[in-house]
Amino acid sequence: MMFGLDKWIPGLTPEHAWIVQVFLVVLVTALISFVARFALQKLGKKVSLTKNRLDDIAFTALSRPLGWIIWLQGLAIASDLILAQSGSAIFTYADSVRDIGVLVCITWFVLGIIRGTEEAYIETAAQMDKTTAQALGKLLRLVVFITAALVILQTLGYSISGVLAMGGVGGIAVGFAAKDLLANFFGGMVVYLDRPFAVGDWIRSPDREIEGTVETIGWRVTVIRNFQSQPMYVPNSVFTTVIVENPSRMQNRRINETIGLRYSDLTNMDRVVSEVKAMLQQHEAIDADKTMMVNFNKFGASSLDFFIYCFTRTTRWVEFHQVKQDVMLQIAEIIKANHAEIAFPTSTIHLADPVVIDNS
Repeated sequence: MMFGLDKWIPGLTPEHAWIVQVFLVVLVTALISFVARFALQKLGKKVSLTKNRLDDIAFTALSRPLGWIIWLQGLAIASDLILAQSGSAIFTYADSVRDIGVLVCITWFVLGIIRGTEEAYIETAAQMDKTTAQALGKLLRLVVFITAALVILQTLGYSISGVLAMGGVGGIAVGFAAKDLLANFFGGMVVYLDRPFAVGDWIRSPDREIEGTVETIGWRVTVIRNFQSQPMYVPNSVFTTVIVENPSRMQNRRINETIGLRYSDLTNMDRVVSEVKAMLQQHEAIDADKTMMVNFNKFGASSLDFFIYCFTRTTRWVEFHQVKQDVMLQIAEIIKANHAEIAFPTSTIHLADPVVIDNS
């Protein structure tokens, strides 16, 4: 088939017409690829001006795979022309190569969308959200790879049902052999999804001797640095069965102290309690919007006890103790200013009848 090329090219014989056809297909493919690349450059400038980040992600993910798809389609057409003329067996695989190449390009595009979305989310997310985004990104990429591999196998003529059946039997065997590994994997998924803690958080468990700062959250273990600066490698399955406290997410820290005055200072107790409460209400480091109590509540064995119950604005351990120290020193000054004293354990011996000493 010469498609009328002999009218345009004098002296062209049917034996050589297919060469011109192949050349024209490659030329048209190159021209379409050039036009597409030029159009994408123009479109990219407009897309970059928008505030929506999703169109930037989609454009970046599409730009390179689109050029490969154009060339794959063009070369497949050229290969069909060569096959019709030469009958060479190698060109019979052109359509399969094209189909596989297009699937690879589609996979490339989807992976680009996932990667771009993950990076965009991580830029603005909190630490735990970053960890979750990375985990979900890895999981989605794994799903895309497996799906692409199965579709490619189907394109090559292999039975997917056989592969899936073999994978199911193998999965059962692997599940029994690696149940602890799978338990840790799903434990890691629970941590990623429920987000009880993040990297950098200080956590502790009253059920186990686990306390320290989270360094990494892996698929199998979580690394926690305890306060002796020793790393603890905790299997993720542990976090599905124990209670985890996260002091890093406290909004306030509590001061709860009991102070005793002498029994002889009973008449001064009311003024001391009132002034201590006023001091706490005016203290800039104490959160006055939280529960605050200062009350005389106990006749002790050797003291009259009143307690203070309040919350600091800071949650940082070092700053909390500085605030607590300042509060306690101011309470001592208030007690002193009211001519009272802090009691200490004493014992008084009461004799009902006077003792008479016989000197005879």
